[in-house]
Amino acid sequence: MASVLVVEDDQFVRSALIRHLTDAAHTVRSVGTALEALREVAHLRFDVVILDLGLPDLDGSEALKMLRGITDVPVIIATARDDEAEIVRLLNAGADDYLTKPFSVEHLSARIAAVLRRARSGGAQSAPPSVLRVGGLTVDPLRRQAELDGVRLDLTRREFDLLAFLAGRPGVVVARRELLAEVWQQSYGDDQTIDVHLSWLRRKLGETAARPRYLHTLRGVGVKLEPPAAEQAP
Repeated sequence: MASVLVVEDDQFVRSALIRHLTDAAHTVRSVGTALEALREVAHLRFDVVILDLGLPDLDGSEALKMLRGITDVPVIIATARDDEAEIVRLLNAGADDYLTKPFSVEHLSARIAAVLRRARSGGAQSAPPSVLRVGGLTVDPLRRQAELDGVRLDLTRREFDLLAFLAGRPGVVVARRELLAEVWQQSYGDDQTIDVHLSWLRRKLGETAARPRYLHTLRGVGVKLEPPAAEQAP
């Protein structure tokens, strides 16, 4: 059971979501505007937020940015927009997942379950993991902090999870399917999701796909993280 906030101004869709989520044993609160959503999140704890983009007071993408300013609660975007550039922008802005309307209640349930597994697995480790060091990169999974050459990296929750997973396997090529399963807790998904987060992580590491230092993509195979050539032992 989870605490879910539904942000949806269409009363018919809103009622259907509330009914389905309640039947699935979730605790549900709902609002119809972005400002109401911000007030709810500021005063109550939620496990996941389902955010519509077509809100009457603020566009949902702007609401997402404001939400990310006050909480790291997982956010699933529910949108009728299927433009690729828009989806990429939302993922970059901090969305954890997205669904394109219309979608089935089964699909929604699967996405919620995956998001909740990811969020809960982050705090359910049985023993404190060791600090990971790859070249000038330091990743502390217990404190959820990462530094590059002594400078703290400002990473989103998903960016940190991706970096920590790869840093725990330095020099090993990790298949995209494994990244989806272990980092995103999904057995299926779009490679675009991985590409977006890799691109954003590269920027924060001061590199690009064309000129990589730590993150290396092997087309059709996977991704590996290793220290820059100059920092590797002879």
